[in-house]
Amino acid sequence: MRVAPHILHVAQPVEAGVARVVTDLVAAQLAAGLRVSAACPEGGTLADGLRALGCTVAPWDVTRAPGPRLPGEVRQLARVVRGVRPDLVHAHSAKAGLAARLAVRGGLPTVFQPHAWSFEAADGAVARLALGWERFGARWAARVLCVSEAERRTGVRAGIDAEWRVVPNGVDTRRFRPEGERAPAGAGPLVVCVGRLCRQKGQDVLLAAWPEVVRQVAGARLVLVGDGPDAGRLRSGAPASVEFVGTTADTAPWYRAADVVVLPSRWEGMALAPLEAMACARPVVVTDVDGAGESLPAGHPPSCLVPSEDPGALARALTTLLLDEPLRAALGAQGRAHVLVAHDPRRAADAVTGVYRELLGLATTRVVGPNGGRKCITT
Repeated sequence: MRVAPHILHVAQPVEAGVARVVTDLVAAQLAAGLRVSAACPEGGTLADGLRALGCTVAPWDVTRAPGPRLPGEVRQLARVVRGVRPDLVHAHSAKAGLAARLAVRGGLPTVFQPHAWSFEAADGAVARLALGWERFGARWAARVLCVSEAERRTGVRAGIDAEWRVVPNGVDTRRFRPEGERAPAGAGPLVVCVGRLCRQKGQDVLLAAWPEVVRQVAGARLVLVGDGPDAGRLRSGAPASVEFVGTTADTAPWYRAADVVVLPSRWEGMALAPLEAMACARPVVVTDVDGAGESLPAGHPPSCLVPSEDPGALARALTTLLLDEPLRAALGAQGRAHVLVAHDPRRAADAVTGVYRELLGLATTRVVGPNGGRKCITT
């Protein structure tokens, strides 16, 4: 009898999007009979959520950004790898991808999943260093797994020479559905933004757009769901029509309560929040960053996809939807149908497992075309 492969997931973010992706993937892999372990920091929701699934979790004391502690973090992770003895390592996000590839250095099949590129999150010398590392570190990743074709193209344009695979994010449509508990609605049209309060997610741009929305739509209210390093600064400049509710274990009630869900990101791979909102049959407005166009249904109106860092365009898009209830209903139904077909979590998990099986020699995968001298497949 063939023994199921043992996968070690390595992640640094312990809450929000990356944590949800890792948790959902581990749940599906355990259900499919794979042996799965994880290395991640304590705190947040990730470690406890994985343990609740029956996944063995090795605590990994690591900071979010590279710094003087990096060598010790790499040594600690190398000890975890030696103790777990996995068949394959799957590293999620920039910091885990950096440490895991340094710890393993090609000694085991390693899958790196950026969940948005590190060099897009920085400027100047830091961005150049991050890009230089991604170009160099690609030699220690047997596969680089992107969540959108746009994310892959960004890597190719940046000169990263990798064996690419693309698997779009999946969403649990039983949890994120139109029916169920709703957050307190209050009076007036409601716009909801779910995301970490940080520069990436662009809530500052949303707050710059908001006065024009309120001028056009009487009684409009904005709720920001999440927390993060920019919370204090964003709160200090927000008008009374904006409410900050912090983090919540279940964002679905807020999606259901919303008339429109918005995510004004500066960069992404493929954000989960718009997919979750559409699964709840809510119309979305997103910025035209990696993965955004691919996450929307074909034929969605152009006003739902606006330029990044453009408060005027964002205000116009939100106003258009808030003033057109039939359009909101039609877009919500279209979005739900799209997510059910294109972002099924079981399909996403099967595709990721297919990448593992390809690397471990357990199955063959059809190659569909060349890319930059390397083979590229979309699963």
